[in-house]
Amino acid sequence: MKRTAALLGLLLLAAVWVGLAYLEAVARERDYRNLINSGDAALQEDQTFQAIEAYSNAIYLRPDSMLAHLRRGETYQRRGDLEAAARDFQGAADLDPSATRPLEELGDVRYKQERFRRAAETYEHVLRLNDRSSGVARKLALARYRDGNLDGAMTALTQAAATGKRLPDDYYLLGVCLRDRQRWREAAAAFEQAVSLAPGLIPPREELADLYAVLARPADEVEQLQVLAGLDRDHPERQVALGLAYARTGRVELAVDTLRSALERAPDRTQIYGAIGRIWLDTSQARNDPSALSKALEALERVATTAGATSDILTLYGRALLIVGQSENAERVLKQATERFPVDAQAFLEYATAAERRGRTQEARTALVQYGALVSDERNPAVRARRIGVLSLRLNEPKTAVLWLRRAEEATPDDTSVLAPLAEALFRVGDRVAARTTAERGLKLEPTSVALRNVELKTRD
Repeated sequence: MKRTAALLGLLLLAAVWVGLAYLEAVARERDYRNLINSGDAALQEDQTFQAIEAYSNAIYLRPDSMLAHLRRGETYQRRGDLEAAARDFQGAADLDPSATRPLEELGDVRYKQERFRRAAETYEHVLRLNDRSSGVARKLALARYRDGNLDGAMTALTQAAATGKRLPDDYYLLGVCLRDRQRWREAAAAFEQAVSLAPGLIPPREELADLYAVLARPADEVEQLQVLAGLDRDHPERQVALGLAYARTGRVELAVDTLRSALERAPDRTQIYGAIGRIWLDTSQARNDPSALSKALEALERVATTAGATSDILTLYGRALLIVGQSENAERVLKQATERFPVDAQAFLEYATAAERRGRTQEARTALVQYGALVSDERNPAVRARRIGVLSLRLNEPKTAVLWLRRAEEATPDDTSVLAPLAEALFRVGDRVAARTTAERGLKLEPTSVALRNVELKTRD
């Protein structure tokens, strides 16, 4: 009897304990739900600190809650705390390996952190879970592109298209990949598809204008610039680009009229006056037209004397002053152009010319050297090397002259304007054999050259 009573007592205690545990679990679940709801409400009011506190307490109650980790990660992301967001998204993904949302948001965070390869790897994981997500495939394409994986980006775009039709942005990114591969015609075709689907998109039209210039399709280039000018009327640089394109196709008056029209909406814009000056200056040199030169000076002087004058405008003005023979003013203006940031590299070449005319040989040579340090794709480095070599001879630095003239000779071995000063420089450094050989080689190309003949005679003494 006593045993039975004891057993019944134990069973009663166990039942009470189970009941209490159940009630506690129910209360814990209720508190967890309330905390999630409180976090959601705070987030709707953009009270991110209170939301994080609520979600953190929910995680304390339910450490295995994927939802709480996800919501807190999204809140951290909204606050800009990307590392904390990434930790929560990773935690949510670990708690539910079949869920795609935490992984996708983790990929988004990695992309914002410019960890493009990590982002791509995360998006790839999402696609292994759901290969029908075209949105994630597009994100993968962009992440791969930013990581420098052009082929991978184009493959991801194909995967996105397989789950639905291609969007304008898909064609735009495809065009950018093809452009970077220097597949100009295919890139142009992709951008054309983008603008056909979304005529108001500006970036693909900008790319098209640039590509049409590369492909020597000036009419198509102008057409795109016209559309861009119409779509983006608030930015006068659109009118500037269109005006310069008109000028390149020989429609000078239309170019200037286009820019003057832009001035009516933005009369204080120095870049517009600079473009007008550039057009008239180029026209004066191409046609040997004094009236065009006068118009160039008038337009450029208007802005070159203002505090907002840019380096390229000062360079144009200095060049115009050089043409009309105002060497002193040209040198002063071009010196300013080399000191105004961002610097137009052409300013150093123009300044070198002005300084040389004024007898400032050292300054001219320094400017030419500085130009080479700024430009990585110089069109004709031999010309500059020859100029530096000749200036070095004038400065009585024959060793330096030989160094630069050898560079020019490598590019233009049959140029007697290089061989003559090179022979002189070799003679001055004491290498009479090389000097005579160089002079004789030059005389075979130009028998009447006085400079080469003089060096050849000196080597015989």
